[in-house]
Amino acid sequence: MIASVLPTYNRAPFSFVKGEGAWLIEADGRRFLDLGAGIAVNVLGHANPALTEALTEQAGALWHTSNLYEIPQQKALADKLVDATFADTVFFTNSGTEACELAVKMARKYWYEKGVPERVDIITFSGSFHGRSSAGIAAAGSEKMTKGFGPLLPGFVHLPFAEHDAVAPAITDKTAAILVEPIQGEGGIIPLPDQCLKGLRDLCDEHGILLILDEVQCGVGRTGKLFAHEWAGIDPDIMMVAKGIGGGFPLGCVLATENAASGMTAGTHGSTYGGNPLGCAVGNAVMDIVNTPEFLSEVNRKSGSLRQKLEGLVAAHPDVFDFVRGQGLMMGLKCKATNMDVVQAAYDQDVLTVPAADNTIRLLPPLNITDAEIAQAVDRLDKAAKSLSD
Repeated sequence: MIASVLPTYNRAPFSFVKGEGAWLIEADGRRFLDLGAGIAVNVLGHANPALTEALTEQAGALWHTSNLYEIPQQKALADKLVDATFADTVFFTNSGTEACELAVKMARKYWYEKGVPERVDIITFSGSFHGRSSAGIAAAGSEKMTKGFGPLLPGFVHLPFAEHDAVAPAITDKTAAILVEPIQGEGGIIPLPDQCLKGLRDLCDEHGILLILDEVQCGVGRTGKLFAHEWAGIDPDIMMVAKGIGGGFPLGCVLATENAASGMTAGTHGSTYGGNPLGCAVGNAVMDIVNTPEFLSEVNRKSGSLRQKLEGLVAAHPDVFDFVRGQGLMMGLKCKATNMDVVQAAYDQDVLTVPAADNTIRLLPPLNITDAEIAQAVDRLDKAAKSLSD
């Protein structure tokens, strides 16, 4: 008999009832050090006082009105994002998946309004993850994502990740845009080299096509910059954002230049809940904390400490781990042991990690994790690795 909750998740046997910073507390009282942060969502940890206050204050005033009316909290958050980024305009969604849908629509509508409706193809890359909607799985193109869900949305051209020489020959008079993650998350924490990201920007400029970045997982301070593409010194035309922007509250958005968004006029897109007062109240609080030089500097400092300790962990357990990769507080441990065995061994040490493709485990802690918690996390991973070696 089917469960009342559709059984599409392979859940670990935990029921967390409370969170405190970088910690999750199980119903039986066990305390787990959370290196997953809801898969890069809880950028300021669990039950953060500033976010709790923002949400509680807003909940006591107004929950929802719909986008039929002006929403002051939405305008305030859009202004902060525009001021801090390349973007001229922002559309708010509930998730990264919804952001992907709009990004695809925006790129195609751009060319339609320019009188070139045949420009619908979007170049994407192997190992990518852009959500589980029809557009998202078609963009990723992997059998794991698409099997059984055909017919797939057409108009996506799939190329090998980080093989830059393959991109230019794939651009045709039907190409609308290139869509890429600066760091693949689900794919195994695989950064795109800065020179490749610069090269994609150059190709888009040369051919007059749009560059779409998916920063759903790597954005909002995760790499030590507000957004990961800043390390390469380039700007996209369209960018998908979610996860961290709400600090745990369902919130996403699409950022775009005025030019890229020119086709999206009144009536071309909408969302019932996107940008509602509750979500934007929390998003404003997240931006006020994360988007400061002091906070981002601390992310970079802590990431250096974590990286050093993880390199030592790999050296101590060469039969369990292969190497470390990633940037900021978005680290991947490529495993020699089966990654799910490592995840389970970490559970046994009361530490939470997140599996990914390429036999990798992801470490995506809250950005305000303490130095002591970083040391404790690596110590617990060391014990987990020892248990696999015994």
